[in-house]
Amino acid sequence: MKTLIISPTYNEHKNVAMLIEKIFKIDSNYHLLIVDDNSPDGTAKIVQDLQLTYPNLHLEIRNKKDGLGKAYIFGFKWALARNYEVIAQMDADMSHHPKEIAKMIKLLDNHDVVIGSRYINGVSVVNWPIRRLVISYGANLYSRIATGMPLKDATGGYKVWSKKVLESIELDKVRSSGYSFQIEMNFRAWIKGYSLVEHPIIFIDRTIGESKMSRSIMFEAIWVVWRLRIWRIFGWNK
Repeated sequence: MKTLIISPTYNEHKNVAMLIEKIFKIDSNYHLLIVDDNSPDGTAKIVQDLQLTYPNLHLEIRNKKDGLGKAYIFGFKWALARNYEVIAQMDADMSHHPKEIAKMIKLLDNHDVVIGSRYINGVSVVNWPIRRLVISYGANLYSRIATGMPLKDATGGYKVWSKKVLESIELDKVRSSGYSFQIEMNFRAWIKGYSLVEHPIIFIDRTIGESKMSRSIMFEAIWVVWRLRIWRIFGWNK
């Protein structure tokens, strides 16, 4: 199946080359789209140089830093316009190991969305302080209770989508931008009756570069969960 992997970047010059090389070492038939938010650190230039080596490497540069969710929406639309059958998403900081991609794609034989889960088999997180782990685990419990989605890791960003799912989601109506974007996209697929499955991964927090997590991102996730709950109860799509 024609497969595209999408990875948004902002100031990932220390990681992006390693990501690209590892992905194409696993399977040179994959296509990889880097959606860069005009990184001032030269991330895009590194990708451009590597395009000479990897013909399936694509780069789109947006005008400014505009949020993770909007970067993924841009990538999803790009993928659908070019008729990719399988669309994967992953972080560029090497916290998501590329070796899991093939296993996750295989699960699409019987499911519509595959989520790389940190919590499906206990807790599989490396390099996180206990405070952040408690916040993340608690946020996922909170999301599960509030929305009713049977997911232990609704906030995870390592996922594989079947083309038909993304085609059926009205991408222009997705309003979340930060990590709550992951919750909203899962919810929109789940509420339409698609099959979501969690695949266990080991999440290794970035060892190079700076985290993009902020307090505003966490607050956004809190209110988005309740908006989705109201949508589920009343059938609103606003």
